[in-house]
Amino acid sequence: MSRAATIFTGVLFFLACSTTKKMDWPVRQEAVTRQTGTAFYQTVAAWKWKERDSLAKIEILSGNFPSFLKKFVRIRTSITDSITGKIISAYYFVAPDYLALGTDDDWARIPLTPMAAQVIADSFHCFLPTRKMVNDMYEQAVVKLAPVPMYAFRDSSVTMWQHHLIIEGQRKNRKGLIAGIKKDVVLSGKISRDNRHDREAIYGWHKLDGKAIQPLYTGHINWWVDYSHGIRLVYRTIWVNGKPMDYTAVMKDVVLQKLVCDEEWSDFLRY
Repeated sequence: MSRAATIFTGVLFFLACSTTKKMDWPVRQEAVTRQTGTAFYQTVAAWKWKERDSLAKIEILSGNFPSFLKKFVRIRTSITDSITGKIISAYYFVAPDYLALGTDDDWARIPLTPMAAQVIADSFHCFLPTRKMVNDMYEQAVVKLAPVPMYAFRDSSVTMWQHHLIIEGQRKNRKGLIAGIKKDVVLSGKISRDNRHDREAIYGWHKLDGKAIQPLYTGHINWWVDYSHGIRLVYRTIWVNGKPMDYTAVMKDVVLQKLVCDEEWSDFLRY
């Protein structure tokens, strides 16, 4: 085996065994505005979704996000093969929190359209989760917070900022994989089969009893974003019985797809 192959094999073995993965994402660029979370929401306070999406993409893709988002957390899952009766185990890595921008000292979670989320996910070698993955993340989260619904001006930047501050008040600086604070924008076969065009799927916002407030839903047009939405990034390599596979290959396999999807159809792979 060549030295390069040996190193690559060693890296894969390390990732399969490690409980965390450090993401190789862009370093913050000095030439960019590098807005803090507070400054971002001050800037976009009166903006509509398209302008807010655009600025958030520029900031995040330039490396303007808190460093803790780079340390992905391992999620374990398994199924029983109905044909062979054997247990199939898998691991994948997820962001410890929802997508955010800003500095380590002043950052904020940013709800985005699935279109903007997909651009960022592609750039960071990631994808968006399914309903099953959201449930698995909640079960394995170390910080579980009660949802805080808000009712006025749901799609405004001001409400998004307020909701972030409320969550931080609940979190009280606890660290680790967090869940129960947002509805996830998810991949779902319901989108492929919805007669309405340009849909987005959302799911989650688990209560402390483990039940999700938001069932799997495709009623929103894909540009609708409100304070309750969150973008969770998932690293696109999934280790199945120790073998690294791209998530698309797992989703297309009639047996393995059950590791990450609990729907009848798992053919919607990206926005």
